Amino acid sequence: MKLDIPEEIIKVAEIFEKAGFEAYLVGGCVRNLLLGRKPKDWDIATSAKPEEIQGLFQDSVYENQFGTVLVKTGSENPALAVVEITTFRIEGKYTDKRHPDEVGFAKTIEEDLSRRDFTVNALALPVTSYQLPVTGIVDPYGGQEDLKKKTIRAVGNAGERFEEDALRLLRAIRLAAELGFSIEENTWHALQGKSALIEFVAKERVRDEFSKLVMTPFAGDGVRMLENAGLLQFIVPELREGIGCGQNKHHIYTVFDHNVRALQYTADKDYSLGVRLAAFLHDVGKPRTKRGEGPDSTFHNHEYVGAKMTAKILDRLRFGKEAVEYVTHLVRSHLFYYNVGEVTEAGVRRFLVRVGPENVDDLLKVREADRIGSGVPKAFPYKLRHLLFMIEKVKHDPIHPKMLEVDGEDVMKILQIPPGPKIGAILNVLLEEVLDDPTKNTRENLEVRIENLGKMDMEELQKLSEKAREKKEEFESGVEEEMKKKYYVK
Repeated sequence: MKLDIPEEIIKVAEIFEKAGFEAYLVGGCVRNLLLGRKPKDWDIATSAKPEEIQGLFQDSVYENQFGTVLVKTGSENPALAVVEITTFRIEGKYTDKRHPDEVGFAKTIEEDLSRRDFTVNALALPVTSYQLPVTGIVDPYGGQEDLKKKTIRAVGNAGERFEEDALRLLRAIRLAAELGFSIEENTWHALQGKSALIEFVAKERVRDEFSKLVMTPFAGDGVRMLENAGLLQFIVPELREGIGCGQNKHHIYTVFDHNVRALQYTADKDYSLGVRLAAFLHDVGKPRTKRGEGPDSTFHNHEYVGAKMTAKILDRLRFGKEAVEYVTHLVRSHLFYYNVGEVTEAGVRRFLVRVGPENVDDLLKVREADRIGSGVPKAFPYKLRHLLFMIEKVKHDPIHPKMLEVDGEDVMKILQIPPGPKIGAILNVLLEEVLDDPTKNTRENLEVRIENLGKMDMEELQKLSEKAREKKEEFESGVEEEMKKKYYVK
């Protein structure tokens, strides 16, 4: 059996071989090669010391204390442009439960593999330009057998491995969810017993590993493993409030099960991280807003409570501001009402103002996940397809002050007034009028309206603006409230 190894990697290995050093592909890339999966990155372990590696590769960087040299290959493929090459190493104690106190260089690849986390990652493949038989793999801990069994098992003593690096707790579950594997019994028990150690890990690292888990094909199973292992309480404890929290007659699952199923739907569809997080958290506010029990229970305003909770969750996990705002917006907006023949074009325009045209596709994906997570057979019913038709129909209509045929400069010129809050108040009133009737968006009409509005003082303008805002889109109007009551919608 010949494995598909890129030419860039083989050339790097040949340089080591000619210089008299050993060089092996190690870790995840070997695992993925054996599984027939395309490696995401290529890591090489070698008997050469860092300074010797740099002597062989002039275009390289060594700026760490762990024996890893970054070698630039000149490849146009981003995954191969830079290769991590690490000297065989052994590690000391992990006082901080994350990093070794000291790193020393080992003499053999077997010593190097002994420090690794799981058997399926403790594999090394000698790289040469010759045919590469699977029998050439260095496998001291039975990693190949565990690949066949679809099992994640710690190298050596599982408890010690988790004590060394607490992020391995989360990584074990992420790897199982990524590969569709189970976790070996002793490793699982150790994982449960050491779950509290995850609090020693920096939130940024937890965020990265949690995000990878959410992006796996079996994200739903991964979340259930997090809960069963006792890890979820340290990562997103708010989600646990939904465990055992029953819903109304339109849901057959508890809030927790519903959220997990919604997440899994987005994983099945291979949606983006933002959509997956929004689907996972869209009903996180339900337990705190639940009123009553049984089929007629309600969860009024859970989308707003959930949005606030989502922002806190993502902030705590150190997600960037843009990501926090985006996911929070989807959670806040996920509960909207649309029924063919009941919502006007003006209502659709106001919906676009609130949601943002650029967010509609992702919001509908969250809605799909919400529906499937509720046990509904159709993810995208006719009414949502009709909504898309209506959006397409009005998408060129003005929905933002910048789309008006006049701007702030025009207001100041016509009224002969300096910059100030009155300008924005007038533009807001004009926009509300144009949302109701786009034909009013002509310069001639708007100039006349500016002259009329200019005669009002700020108090009158504010009252007019507030009155306009009270004309909420049908998505949030009394029509929606009546429908919610009729159908016990969330």
